[in-house]
Amino acid sequence: MPSAISSVEDTMANVGLASAKEEDAEVTGDATIPLYSSYNDRIRPLLDAVDQLRHLNVMKEGIELPTIVVVGDQSSGKSSVLESLAGISLPRGVGICTRVPLIMRLQSHSSHDPELQLEYLDHKVDTDEVHVAEDIIEATNEIAGKKKGISHTRLTLTVKKKGVPDLTMIDLPGITRVPVHDQPEDIYEQISNIIMEYIKPKESIILNVLSATVDFPTCESIRMSQRVDTTGERTLAVVTKCDKAPEGLKEKVTSDDVHIGLGYVCVRNRINDESYEEARAEEARLFQSDPLLSQIDKSIVGIPVLAQKLVELQAASLAKCLPDIVKKIDEKLNLNVSEFNKLPQNLSSAGEAMAAFMWIIGSTKESLRKILVRAEFDEFPDDKYMHCTARLAEKLNEYSEKLKLRSEVVKDKFLMEEIRVLEEAKGIELPNFLPRTAFLTILQRKVKEISDTPVNFVQDVWAYTEDVVVRVLMHHSEGYPQLQSCTRRAAQNLIAKMKNHSVDRVVEIVEMEKMTDYTCNPDYMSTWHSLMAQQEAFMMQLNNISVHHQNQCATIEGYGTIEVEHLRAYTGMVQQAFDMRMRIKAYWKIVLQRLVDSLALHLLFSVQNLVNKELEKEIVIELMGPHVGGIERLLDESPSVTQKRDRLNRSIKLLKESKEIVAKIMDRIS
Repeated sequence: MPSAISSVEDTMANVGLASAKEEDAEVTGDATIPLYSSYNDRIRPLLDAVDQLRHLNVMKEGIELPTIVVVGDQSSGKSSVLESLAGISLPRGVGICTRVPLIMRLQSHSSHDPELQLEYLDHKVDTDEVHVAEDIIEATNEIAGKKKGISHTRLTLTVKKKGVPDLTMIDLPGITRVPVHDQPEDIYEQISNIIMEYIKPKESIILNVLSATVDFPTCESIRMSQRVDTTGERTLAVVTKCDKAPEGLKEKVTSDDVHIGLGYVCVRNRINDESYEEARAEEARLFQSDPLLSQIDKSIVGIPVLAQKLVELQAASLAKCLPDIVKKIDEKLNLNVSEFNKLPQNLSSAGEAMAAFMWIIGSTKESLRKILVRAEFDEFPDDKYMHCTARLAEKLNEYSEKLKLRSEVVKDKFLMEEIRVLEEAKGIELPNFLPRTAFLTILQRKVKEISDTPVNFVQDVWAYTEDVVVRVLMHHSEGYPQLQSCTRRAAQNLIAKMKNHSVDRVVEIVEMEKMTDYTCNPDYMSTWHSLMAQQEAFMMQLNNISVHHQNQCATIEGYGTIEVEHLRAYTGMVQQAFDMRMRIKAYWKIVLQRLVDSLALHLLFSVQNLVNKELEKEIVIELMGPHVGGIERLLDESPSVTQKRDRLNRSIKLLKESKEIVAKIMDRIS
C-alpha cells in the first residue's frame, strides 16, 4: 500500500509539472492548445475507477468518494462555466435548468470526433454536441417529471472530446428561494437538502460559482458551503461575469472576506454564438487589456487556469482518499460477511429444523448455566445486569437487611408489650414460670409484621430471572422470529408457575414460624444467657431510680440508654418481662436467619431446576401444541430475516465488485 500511495503522489507531482509548462502558453490565448493534457495516462485510470465505484453506488455503503461538486445561486453562470470546461452546450432557460444531480465525466480524447453518452435509470443514450441539451432535458423529465420538481436520482453525462480536461464533476440545481413557474413551494428546502447531501462529506471539493455582479457574502451558495467547510480548505470559487462588474473585483478576490481556502479563479464565459475557441481567445484578451481586470494576477484568471486547478485538486484528492477508500471497502465487506455468516441457516427439511431447534435450546441452557449457576459472565462481560449470581446475591443481602430493619422498629416503650401480654396470659399457676402462650403471642406479632417482605423478595427474584431467561432465549433464537413467540410464552408460563410455587413455599415457612418456637441452634441459649446476665444490674438501676428519683434512664447492652420511669408501676412483672424480651430477642435472631437461609436454598434449587430440566420440557410442550405448528414452523423463514439476507447479499456483491476495481487500480499504480 505505501508504494501505491507514493505512486499516486508522484502522479500528482507530475501533473503539477505539466501544468507549469503549459500555463504560459495557455494565457496567451492560443485557442489550439488543449485546456489540459500530458497526464491522463496516470490520472485517467484513477478517475475511471472512482467513476465505476460511483456507478456501482458504493456511497450507499457509507463509503464517500472524492468528488468535485459544483454549486451556485441561480443565474450565477454555473452552466456557462461547465460548458466552457466541457466544450458543449447545456440546457438553458428560465428557472431551474438542472433538476437532478448531473455527473459530468470529461475525458480527453485523441480523436477529433467527440463521443457523448447519457446514463440514467436503466438507459444508455448516445448523443452528440448538437442534441445533448435536448437529450439532457428529456432524461431529466423522465427522472424528475415534466414540471419543475427536482430529484436525487443521478444523471451521468460522459464527454470524450479532444482538448477537454480529465475531470469528473457533479452539477447540482441552482439555489433559488422564491418558487416560480409551477415550482414546488418548498423548492428552497429541496435544493438545500440535495446540495448538503453532496457537499457535506469531507472528501468533496466544493466548486462555488459566484457572479462578479453581487456581493459574495450575500450568496446563498457561500452560506451553504461555510456550514460544512468553515475554514474553506476544500472550497474553490469561480467568479463569472467579470466583464460586467470589473470595478473592485481585484479587491474582492484578494481580500477573501468569505474564506475561500482554495482561492479564486476569475473567468469570462462564452457569449451568444461565440465558438469555444473564440471565447477563450476573447477571455485572454479581456484579462490582458482591460484596465481593471488586467491588474488581477494571471495565475487566477481564465478557463485554462480553472481547468488546471481542478485537475490538480482532483489528483490531490485521489491521492489522499484512495487508500482510505480501499480500507473502508475491506472493513465494510468483512463486517457484512461476518454478519451474513451469523444469519440462521435457511432450513429446508424437518431434520434441519430439529437440529436448529436443539441448538437453540442447548445454547440457551448453557448460557443460563453460566450466568445463573456457575457465575461465569464471559458472554456478557460489560453488561452487569446479566452477571446474575452477583445480582441475586445483592438481592438476598438487601432482603436480609430489610428484615432486620423492619424488626428493629420500636412501637412501645421498653418492656411494655411484654408486660401487657403477660398480664393477659396470667393463670392459676406458680408465679415464676413464663407462660408459653405469651411467648408465642409476641412471636406471632413480630412474624406477621415482616410477613410481606419474604413474599416481595421471591417475586422480585423471579421477575429478574424471567427477564434474564427471556433475554437469553431471544438472543439465541433471534434468527428465527417464527419460534420466538412460543418460546417466550413457554418461558413466561413456566416462571409464573415457579413463582407461584415459591410464594406458596414462603407463606408456608412464615406460617410455620408463627405456629412453633423451636431451634436446635446453640446460639439461642448462648445469646439468651449473655442478655440475661444484664438483668441483675438492670433491676438495681431500676430500684435506685425508684427510691432516689435519680436520672430516669438505664443502660442495657444492645439497647443503649432507655427510659424506665414507666416501669415503676409494674415492679412485680418487670423481671418476667425482661426475661421474655431477651428470649424473644435471642430467638428472633434465629428466625430471621432461617427466613434468609431457607429462601436462599429454595431459590437456588428452583433456578437450577428451571435451567437443567423444566425450561426445555416446557418449550417442547408449547412448540408441539395443537395450535402452534410444531417444529415445521422453523421451515418458514421470517420476512425480516429474508430481507436481511437479500440486503447483505446485494451489499457483499457490490463491495466485492468495488474491491476488484480498486485492487486493479492499486496494482496498476504500484
